[in-house]
Amino acid sequence: MPLLELSGIHARYGEMAALQGVDLDLSEGETLALAGANGAGKTTLMRLLCGLMPPSRGEVRVAGICLPPGDPRAAAAAGLALVPEGRLLFDSLSVEENLMIGAGARAGRWSLKAIYDLFPVLRDKRTQPPGSLSGGQQQMVAIGRALAANPAILLCDEISLGLSPLVTREVYEALKSVQREGIALIVVDQDVSRAQAISDRVACMFQGRLTLTGPAATTTPQAMKAAFFGDAA
Repeated sequence: MPLLELSGIHARYGEMAALQGVDLDLSEGETLALAGANGAGKTTLMRLLCGLMPPSRGEVRVAGICLPPGDPRAAAAAGLALVPEGRLLFDSLSVEENLMIGAGARAGRWSLKAIYDLFPVLRDKRTQPPGSLSGGQQQMVAIGRALAANPAILLCDEISLGLSPLVTREVYEALKSVQREGIALIVVDQDVSRAQAISDRVACMFQGRLTLTGPAATTTPQAMKAAFFGDAA
């Protein structure tokens, strides 16, 4: 049984169809790179998985159990945690307080100590507001906040947006450490090849539909390019 199953997912913003019949699954410990142009539906799908918006039709199941639509608490309790695009940290709180916002949804190994071991720079900056940190350090806080929930599935939306190549490498090395702990990942990144390199499978979206799914190791750039424009076979 897949850890995560999406069946016939549709979603709308008013009269606009954002997701159209999405069927997707994710196994325990698997990493999926989710690609697509701006407006393809990737962020909508991530928000829906976390209960931040309900589907208009379809079901999301985790370990065979159907999640109530539009219920963030239920999604967190089932093991879904989001690293959102733009990080969305609270500058009125310290780094450590931001990290602790994510704690409590589930028990597990991702204590503050474990997060600081993953991102040692945050230990020294734990009393500072996130706004005083570099963009890369802020992304580490966002990842740590999600890990504090001890998720079974970590959703990373535009994980390297605005980061330098050096910091992006550091973030991806941290994701590899997360993978070694058995957490499943869905990774959205404008640098599709980098996300594909750490993934087991790739999926591509176009206008709210899945146009391609396949093994990351054998899916070619040509196939990805075609899927970006809805031309995949």
